[in-house]
Amino acid sequence: MYSKDEMRELFAGRRDGFALPQALYSSPAAHEFDLQAIFQRCWLQAGLEGEIPRPGDYLTYEVGGSSIIVLRNLEGGINAFFNTCRHRGARICGDKPGHVVRLVCPYHQWAYDLNGKLVQAPRMHEGFDIGGYRLKPVRVETVAGVIFICLSDDPPDFTAFRAALEPMLAPHELCNAKVVHVSTLVAKANWKLVMENARECYHCRVSHPQLMRSFRDFTVKEATVPAWESEFRERCEALGLKCGEVIGPWFQVGRYPLGDGVVSYTMDGKPAVTRKLGKVGHGDVGAMWWGVNPHCFNHVTGDYGFFFQAMPLGPQETRITGKWIVHKDAVEGVDYDLRRLTEVWEATDDQDRALAENNQRGVNSLAYVPGPYSQVTEELVLRLLSWYCRTAQEFLEAG
Repeated sequence: MYSKDEMRELFAGRRDGFALPQALYSSPAAHEFDLQAIFQRCWLQAGLEGEIPRPGDYLTYEVGGSSIIVLRNLEGGINAFFNTCRHRGARICGDKPGHVVRLVCPYHQWAYDLNGKLVQAPRMHEGFDIGGYRLKPVRVETVAGVIFICLSDDPPDFTAFRAALEPMLAPHELCNAKVVHVSTLVAKANWKLVMENARECYHCRVSHPQLMRSFRDFTVKEATVPAWESEFRERCEALGLKCGEVIGPWFQVGRYPLGDGVVSYTMDGKPAVTRKLGKVGHGDVGAMWWGVNPHCFNHVTGDYGFFFQAMPLGPQETRITGKWIVHKDAVEGVDYDLRRLTEVWEATDDQDRALAENNQRGVNSLAYVPGPYSQVTEELVLRLLSWYCRTAQEFLEAG
């Protein structure tokens, strides 16, 4: 277990513009602190509304030692609950998505309706109050077809994020999208090293040959707006698609051009899916991107979407999940080839896993001293770590 004094000392020792002290990347105490101070208090992207289209459809989401049920209720809304029975704490739903009429604990068959109300508790004693044992709720918000949860009773304000994301993402109509592939990797590296790697492209030209066939590094800003960027904005705005970017306290949202002549993240830059994803005209609309601290980034092009998430499993272990989405009516083998759809980001994820693991091995060395970030190519990393340190210190001051 961490001590607050220990954590305060670690954060006080961090220099602005530099990487974090070694213990924040490696120690069990920092891992426990991060779960409590960061992951249990921030908004987390849990899934798509399209993953649970019918009342009774559910998915589960793991945060530290807590499993969360996210489901569609009978009224068509989205509820989220801790996946913990109010009897003796057993998990109610398994790890795989499913469909239920009621949420029934497999241990002693306590049953809850889709709004979390206990409706059946067999063989309990006389006078037992069935009304006093609802499932513990989790805060939930939906934006343009994407579901977010927060385990805290006092979550960060969601208003500015909704206002930034909704107008940019809504035209892609993700309520009409489906997940067609999920990839899970375990990186032997701290989640912050995984996310730092995901927020910079300093390494991309050498390490990501597949991605660089289509990717334009938007982390490096040019002094003046080039002609191709102006043309890109005019093209998107003619289709009713908002461009530009919004930078918030814990999020960033924007639409960015891909490489010259490129319309999708594929090896040849051509669409991977013939059925377009939303109201995107010809589909040459760049990448609509959003990143949410602490754990994810997302790309949606004219034909498909890719979602990346990093969740801590231990001090030096992180689960990396990739999801690929297409229009709900797209048919594999007809509208898309799965290998072609996934090959760029599967290669990129595996390359990033190896980079993060190598980074962790170096950080564990006796020789490690936090080094300076590039003010040119690692701006998003600096922003991520500034947010992390600020959020951690607010938690410590509140306690």
